[in-house]
Amino acid sequence: MSSRRTLAYTTFALVAFAANSVLCRLALGEETIDAASFSTIRLVSGALTLVLVSALVQEKRVGHSANWVSAVVLFLYAVPFSYAYVTLST
Repeated sequence: MSSRRTLAYTTFALVAFAANSVLCRLALGEETIDAASFSTIRLVSGALTLVLVSALVQEKRVGHSANWVSAVVLFLYAVPFSYAYVTLST
């Protein structure tokens, strides 16, 4: 992989993470939605997106071989972060 491509991917990832943080603040900061509902919507939409991407690239759909430990860890990460956005100042 060329260094330009690596730089482009890295830049895209950093911008995406920053945008995610801003969007979370906008949604949760003005009490537009509660943290639990916000986390649920994020996790469900992420799961549906992964199923769609998996179907588009014609790979095996998520089934019994899913890694549920990873799913639980993601949940344990997402929920506290949603509540942190409500309580922490910028």
